[in-house]
Amino acid sequence: MFTGIIEATATVDALEPAADGSGARLAVSTELDVASLPIGASIAVDGVCLTVVDRAAGRFAADLGPETLARTTLGKLRAGDRVHLERPLRMGDALGGHLVSGHVDGVGTVAARRPVGTALELEIAAPPEVARTLVAKGSIAVDGVSLTVNTVTAAGFSVTLIPHTLAATKLGDRTVGAPVNLEADLIAKQVERLVAAHLDGRADAPAAAAPARPALSLETLRRHGFAR
Repeated sequence: MFTGIIEATATVDALEPAADGSGARLAVSTELDVASLPIGASIAVDGVCLTVVDRAAGRFAADLGPETLARTTLGKLRAGDRVHLERPLRMGDALGGHLVSGHVDGVGTVAARRPVGTALELEIAAPPEVARTLVAKGSIAVDGVSLTVNTVTAAGFSVTLIPHTLAATKLGDRTVGAPVNLEADLIAKQVERLVAAHLDGRADAPAAAAPARPALSLETLRRHGFAR
């Protein structure tokens, strides 16, 4: 479990395909203390929870499976690219951002960027599985960075990067068209799933098999006893 508060940026040393072609190994150099992490420990790289399989002072390696390569941006990394790092949350640590699992829901695309004083506003196009959980002033992780959703549209959402975020992360370098890893708010995903299952009348039905349901609105929630 993570919080979306980036501890460091790091440099990709290599991304090498596995011998059997089923995945790849990512090697990263960093000033973060990773030598003390045990083999098998978790670490978030651009918002993706990975398992440390090798480490030494200033470097570590992690294996990327087919699912990770298919659902995230990590398979497009090249030597010299910068990535965000966050070590896992420990019991008792401050929850400075929001609850982030490191399980990416989909890849979005930077649709627009606008300076706002000393800050930078990004518009991000989001896939449906992320878009349906978004709410203004809610939370979202973008490349592992915990951000507050400013506005929500049919196409996606907008966020503002304050000067500290611009200095501590690489999000300010993302140009229009750049892909970004998105993880929707964990609580919002649980609520969306439970409410959708109730409206379907099939609590254990897989989402793909669920019948068409009415749009989720305040009036729909009232009719089904979720609001007054």
